[in-house]
Amino acid sequence: METCVKEHNAEAVLSEQFGYAARVKEIVTNKYNHQLLAYVHTFGCQQNVSDSERLKGLSELMGYGFTEKLEEADLVLYNTCAVREHAEDRVFGNVGILKALKKEKPDMLICVCGCMAQQPRIAEKIKKSYPYVDILFGTQVRYRFAEFVYKKLVFGKRIFENAECEHEVYEGIPLKRDGTFKAWLPIMEGCNNFCSYCIVPYVRGREHSRTPEAVINEAKMLLSSGAKEIMLLGQNVNSYGLGNSSMNFAELLREINALEGDFRIRFMTSHPKDCSEELLIAMSECEKVEKHLHLPVQCGSNRILKLMNRRYTKEQYLKLIKKAKELMPDITFTSDIIVGFPGETEEDFNETMSLIEEVRYHSLFTFIFSKRPGTPAAEMEDNELKEDKSRRFASLLKKQEEISREMNPSFIGKRVKLLIEEQGENGEIIGRSLENLVVHIKGSRQDIGNFVLAEITEFDGVLHGVKI
Repeated sequence: METCVKEHNAEAVLSEQFGYAARVKEIVTNKYNHQLLAYVHTFGCQQNVSDSERLKGLSELMGYGFTEKLEEADLVLYNTCAVREHAEDRVFGNVGILKALKKEKPDMLICVCGCMAQQPRIAEKIKKSYPYVDILFGTQVRYRFAEFVYKKLVFGKRIFENAECEHEVYEGIPLKRDGTFKAWLPIMEGCNNFCSYCIVPYVRGREHSRTPEAVINEAKMLLSSGAKEIMLLGQNVNSYGLGNSSMNFAELLREINALEGDFRIRFMTSHPKDCSEELLIAMSECEKVEKHLHLPVQCGSNRILKLMNRRYTKEQYLKLIKKAKELMPDITFTSDIIVGFPGETEEDFNETMSLIEEVRYHSLFTFIFSKRPGTPAAEMEDNELKEDKSRRFASLLKKQEEISREMNPSFIGKRVKLLIEEQGENGEIIGRSLENLVVHIKGSRQDIGNFVLAEITEFDGVLHGVKI
């Protein structure tokens, strides 16, 4: 993979990119007697969703409107995920569907970007096997989207750009939000951890934080535009402050919490090795910060954790959980678990089962190990049978379901402040509490996007409540 030269004058770089956007707008306006439409589809995590909001902002700057119908699109942009093989397969399937559409609409631009596009093996496969893809660019050059579109329109040649860059944070890229009352706010990007199974450091680069001023100013903008919930994003949010920031994550939480308005602060994802007592204290003292912690443990076996290069032990993890419960008795926990990591034995898996019984997570995101080419774990010897991994996975799901069903009735009688997120069935609306509890109550569509006080009254597989 090539390495690109870092541009030190971020203002000049963005000015140049906005110039490309203006030229694209002029081209498409003069060539067509109607507004062109862009179809933007995001695969993967919340960080990708946030990236797509900025890519949509650049699309709008280039004169494009938007459509949810693929057949109406003049520009198709797939923002991709590389964390698991299934995610890659979905992307290839969706790109394959575009072949017939491209024949019908030869002027349509097809673009693939994001984490998959950052990998040389993927870029080469798309270049050879999908000749109708016009533009491919990786995570580290997405701010150049308008430039790529301009060069394709003017010169006609396919563009493939996935160079590794020494990161510069480009503030001021226009933003077209997907939501109204829920907003994504990236505070840092990249990862320095190099967990042995994970592709993220290779596709997102090293950690770099936005300045506190930039983050807080964007938070103010989001609140002024009607946001009731701000989700702080990063591959490892609790390492915020490394590099180019004078403030750590706990301090940043306090600053955003102090902003005026009735709103809620959420964040993800956290790494246990960087989850400090200072952060837990800030969570407990900031009334707008969600009393819920997504803290991926991945495995309960110290032997496997070492092979994963996670840099904490089961005992250290449980110490964090205990401290969080002391500071916030009502806190809920969620986590990620990988089953079937290379070399995992029945004894290792039993250590994981023991851990989830002790922590008692509200819910889990569970995965069978997915080999990612280019990572150390992909080369590890793995003699465990697929059938054993599937059996363990089913056992884990069953155990977590049992724990969730045991825990939920304990919330009956609890009074909660819900942010109403969507319409349910049978005249119910669905809201989420500060503890990340999802509760169904009677209400109308007009309540969506507003806070409602409720008392939890019943659990029948889901939590129900009544307005107070």
